Amino acid sequence: MVYTISIGSNEQRKENLSLARKRLKELFPGIRFSTEEETKSLYFRRSSLFSNQVARFISNDDAAEITSCLKAIEREAGRIPEEKKQEIVRLDLDLLSCDDTVYKPDDLKRDYICRGLKEIE
Repeated sequence: MVYTISIGSNEQRKENLSLARKRLKELFPGIRFSTEEETKSLYFRRSSLFSNQVARFISNDDAAEITSCLKAIEREAGRIPEEKKQEIVRLDLDLLSCDDTVYKPDDLKRDYICRGLKEIE
């Protein structure tokens, strides 16, 4: 199965995206990453920028297992639910799609995700 994920952070961005890439490479050899891109927040009032990337990999694991792996990496980066109210996103790893199943259709329309997908196809 081919999985597509998004990676984002607005706190210690470089370190957290680096951690995500390292862990994802360990879990999914052959994973491909788009170039890191800086974006403004879509919904937060907090002025800090986000760093974003898109990644694609192949795995025989089901979507629930993949999501569990992504959430574990978020926790390793220090993400805790309480920080969301403060608009702090240490690391956000979202499953966008698996083969023809789309989990986040609105996210797949975002400019930076479209650019990232073109880059890694």
